[in-house]
Amino acid sequence: MNFEHVDGKDKGKITLYALSTCIWCKETKDLLSDLGAKYDYAYVDLLKGNDREVAIEQVKHYNPSCSFPTLIIGDKCIVGYKEKEIKEALKV
Repeated sequence: MNFEHVDGKDKGKITLYALSTCIWCKETKDLLSDLGAKYDYAYVDLLKGNDREVAIEQVKHYNPSCSFPTLIIGDKCIVGYKEKEIKEALKV
């Protein structure tokens, strides 16, 4: 499965599972970019076939309800747009 990469400061492994039509997913991406973090993301709704199935399984591993955005920072999972939690996880 291919992720899009956004370059920035290395704040550990950051992976965002998002939907292309979700305002909270956009807000999460914007926050990560504003904070200057390097991260990878995938728009799960735009994936096809096996890539989509793999992405959904990965999301369910961290977030059984499979809701979006699902953000993984290191080994911490943050579901939804939670600015304070995201900043704490990134230590900013």
